[in-house]
Amino acid sequence: MSAFASTHHGDGMPSAALKPAAEWHGRPFLGVFLRELHGFLVAPVAWLFTVIFLVFAGALTFYLGGWLERGQADLEPFFAFHPWLYLVLVPALAMRLWAEERRSGTLELLLTLPIRPWQAVLAKFLAAWIYIGGALALTFPMWLTVNYLGNPDNGVILAGYIGSFLLAGAFLAISACLSAFTRSQVIAFILAVTACFLLLLAGHPLVQGPLLALGSARVADALGELSLLSHFGAISRGVLDFGDLAYFLLTIAFWLAANVMVLDARRGG
Repeated sequence: MSAFASTHHGDGMPSAALKPAAEWHGRPFLGVFLRELHGFLVAPVAWLFTVIFLVFAGALTFYLGGWLERGQADLEPFFAFHPWLYLVLVPALAMRLWAEERRSGTLELLLTLPIRPWQAVLAKFLAAWIYIGGALALTFPMWLTVNYLGNPDNGVILAGYIGSFLLAGAFLAISACLSAFTRSQVIAFILAVTACFLLLLAGHPLVQGPLLALGSARVADALGELSLLSHFGAISRGVLDFGDLAYFLLTIAFWLAANVMVLDARRGG
């Protein structure tokens, strides 16, 4: 019998391969997690994610965000662009998580091995989330900069980082789940961007206005509660409300559970 581990294909992203069962026996979760994390650390596409995120986060903050012109020592413009950066970059990073497994035929192999679907889902998710968290941590010099130039409210900045990390986790869970539906990475990317975009703007006037005009106030309110942007906005302003934190954690848990159900369906089929 063989156990699941990951290796790398031509694009450097993780995919499945075989290792002796004894190597990961009793610790399949740790085996998948470490292999996936190693895959992100050496993958050119993953490092491209980091470079693009850092460059655009800085450029958008200083130029479009008018950080210097505002004359305020804070990172509000910095965090304001995170949802839109994550909207593209996180699905691009996550589209391979399961679509590549299906394309290469290793998903079926994985489902026959002594690792539970929830362990594989959680291991892949945490490896990717930690990698994204590392990219976010590399923006720490901006925090040092605003403290050098002024006297910012560091509690608000810390809340912004927490909100950004949670938002990335929500996008990642959604993208990973949708990646399990298809063997095409392009389709997985499009599905993830669409779903994340709709959840971002669920509370925006562009969505709320037509519903209110049609007299669907309850539907508008319900959609507004699902808005990723509004919950992130509240946290990034320094308000660490339990409801907002619970929303992100429950959103992540829901999409991870859906991911497990998709894999269980494939195992049953």
